[in-house]
Amino acid sequence: MFTRFVRALHLVENSLLVGALVAMLGMALMQILLRNLFDSGFLWAESALRILVLWVAMLGALVATRQGNHISIDLLGRYLGLAGRRTVRALNGVIASVICGVAAWYAFVFVGYEYQDETIAFASVPTWACQAILPIGFAGMSLRFMWAALTSRPE
Repeated sequence: MFTRFVRALHLVENSLLVGALVAMLGMALMQILLRNLFDSGFLWAESALRILVLWVAMLGALVATRQGNHISIDLLGRYLGLAGRRTVRALNGVIASVICGVAAWYAFVFVGYEYQDETIAFASVPTWACQAILPIGFAGMSLRFMWAALTSRPE
């Protein structure tokens, strides 16, 4: 049951990432063509592209964290034995999890303020909906870092 849930979650993440990237590239190409060929374009496209960059960055970070391809500095772990590497890796995971958890909390507070303000990002889309990926992404990374810390296996 848990494995099926995790696979479904990975599929959703991958699909959202690919969809956002394709939408971003398609919208940018469409804007270039409309501007160069017809001297026009969509007024909301620039704002939408900025939001899509945010979504691609956060979803990409989630996927990188899932696959263990995130940025990592592990100089100390190279010189330690098996137990030392496991300890350092677990400590790194806990620290990264706490940092991402704090970022998730403050992103949640920030999105809450945007919800209360009822501001519009572009084309009747509320700003809070565009920024909702921030607390979701940071919370997901926090959980993944903690899971990695708890199941730490040195290479």
